[in-house]
Amino acid sequence: MPSWNGREAQRLNQKGLMANTSKLSREERKQAKRAARKKRKAEKPLKPRDYPRGSKKPKVKKLARGQAKR
Repeated sequence: MPSWNGREAQRLNQKGLMANTSKLSREERKQAKRAARKKRKAEKPLKPRDYPRGSKKPKVKKLARGQAKR
């Protein structure tokens, strides 16, 4: 196990480590991951978007015609 300084350990504790899954079977690991994902979504939902989707994409002018340019 690597030696962590206090700040690193605190960051990991805030983020929340997943349970030790090395002893679990594949199906049990998948269930644990799904449960952790669901719990995280309930605790910290995404804030609503304050801009329309796609509005921040860079706008591209018309490309040169022809198959070679596509």
